[in-house]
Amino acid sequence: MGSSFSSTVEVSPSSSTDASANPPAKASQPLPSAQNRAFKNCWSCRVLSGCTFIGAGTYVYLKARRPMKLGIPPGPGTVMQMVIGISIACWGVVIMVDPQGKAYRV
Repeated sequence: MGSSFSSTVEVSPSSSTDASANPPAKASQPLPSAQNRAFKNCWSCRVLSGCTFIGAGTYVYLKARRPMKLGIPPGPGTVMQMVIGISIACWGVVIMVDPQGKAYRV
């Protein structure tokens, strides 16, 4: 059993001026490094990881199909497992094709 805690906080005029005196620090975005750009353009890295995802998706899909080959009707879990397997394989294709990297030449 949980309990709730609620209270009201009154703000005095002097505390609001203290908050405006110390503005929050601006978040700076890190600059792209040469290593980061090299990783995005590394063909062997994309092929290796893309083939791994395609293989994993194929494995998940075929494991879901195995009971169907024995004559067991598919349930919602089996269908969901097949959809997830196809999605993993499609993600591998997207990694290998790299549509975003080709759109913006750096």
